Amino acid sequence: MNYDEFNAFCAALPATTHCVQWGGSHVWKVGGKVFAIGGWSQGDEPAFTFKASELNFNFLLEQPGFRPAPYLASRGMKWIQRYTAAGSSTDELEYYLEQSYRIVSSGLSKKKQRELGLNQ
Repeated sequence: MNYDEFNAFCAALPATTHCVQWGGSHVWKVGGKVFAIGGWSQGDEPAFTFKASELNFNFLLEQPGFRPAPYLASRGMKWIQRYTAAGSSTDELEYYLEQSYRIVSSGLSKKKQRELGLNQ
């Protein structure tokens, strides 16, 4: 997945917004809350950062190409960064991005969910 594909995938999720911040990273939000970041790459390959459930966080820590997200995980948050595609597919990344979206949108107030047209 490249950044254009990442942006297209995130844009297709309901009630999302995009901005560029934090050193030129592609930041995706739902209800004003971040659920995915494209950027913060230390190499030539695109890097993607997302929120994970505790189970997925612990699982992904043991998988090649994944690490605790810079800045976020060091503060005790369950955020993962895929820094290389080695060992994972685009379908897997899309699954984790959707899960991050679900976690973040589920944490919004019921009022905010209704305002955004999210039926959760």
